[in-house]
Amino acid sequence: MSFTNIRTAAASSLAAAGLLLSLAACSAPAASQPTTPAPASPATATSAAAGPCTGVKVIVDSGALKQAAADKSVCVPVDAPTPASKVLDEAKVKTEGTTEYPKELVCRVNGVPAKDFDIVHKGGTYKEECGKMPAAFAYWALWVKPATGDWAYAQEGLTTLKVSPGESLELLFTVDGAPATPSA
Repeated sequence: MSFTNIRTAAASSLAAAGLLLSLAACSAPAASQPTTPAPASPATATSAAAGPCTGVKVIVDSGALKQAAADKSVCVPVDAPTPASKVLDEAKVKTEGTTEYPKELVCRVNGVPAKDFDIVHKGGTYKEECGKMPAAFAYWALWVKPATGDWAYAQEGLTTLKVSPGESLELLFTVDGAPATPSA
């Protein structure tokens, strides 16, 4: 394999990891964050429990961190393919990138995990600083589910991925590969 092919493969791997880690987060202890998210604006997102979602269902699941402050499920009204970043804004989901990749990666979602939060993993504990790349063993993964079908890792980042009415979009925090897929 030539050096150029190795660099291309490495760049592709970095981009894929970046997409997953675009969703890598850093979380605060539950005691320092509210236990329920602020309600969404009535003009935009509505509770997913209110009935079937005719727009895009947005789910934030802190997964292995079990940080309820980050968790939410809302329906965002859309009538055409819409950038995932805009859908998350409408759902009042705040994402933060890293210092090196402020828009390309997701390191924190709704402040989770916080800088001072110990993420417990197979190798011990870890604190996410959101400097460069989030840890490969602890990150926010971006998932998409079509109106009918199964969940799949998003193949694009938040700024380029477009979601359509009837689809679901989930940010799921994974530690050491668990949870492996969204449960919803």
